[in-house]
Amino acid sequence: MSLRKICSFGLSFCNLAVTGNVLKTLPPLSIKNFISTSTALKKIDQRTRQPIPPKKWLEYNSDEYPIQKPGEPRRPAFVCHAKFNIKYSPDKMWYVACFVRGMSVNEAIKQLDHLNDKGAAYVKETILEAQRLAVEEHNVEFKSTLWIADSRSGKGLVIKGLRRHARRKFGVIKYKYCHYFLKL
Repeated sequence: MSLRKICSFGLSFCNLAVTGNVLKTLPPLSIKNFISTSTALKKIDQRTRQPIPPKKWLEYNSDEYPIQKPGEPRRPAFVCHAKFNIKYSPDKMWYVACFVRGMSVNEAIKQLDHLNDKGAAYVKETILEAQRLAVEEHNVEFKSTLWIADSRSGKGLVIKGLRRHARRKFGVIKYKYCHYFLKL
């Protein structure tokens, strides 16, 4: 097998490239040259060593719209809120998120009190926080008139671990985290 074929396979021990009759030395391999979809290589805050949560959803609160002209239909106010890195499966959180979508805030809180689910407690807490933010920071006059326009869950960090079985066998455990997004 020639040196050209060995280099074309991309073996890590190949440091030479053949161009005509001249041998050139390739630059040393670096981790930055590779692309990986592993969750372990996501951006991590170097100071706190925590995964960086999505920022786009909360930026919707800072959008400024032009002043409405007389005769235009009234633009309803909205408040976006989120809770990040919840230790709960995103698949299970999806059911709770769909359950409260379209309800009024007071009705959703009543219904979530009767739902015996870990995700329901997180959703209820997020709704109450968003309701408080709407009144204090976004000048919503009546907190009882709010309703849930959008409620969704997103996939967060997934940490893989190992569990030992008998006879030197191993199983992969996935510790899943999720994000919850809410729009009133």
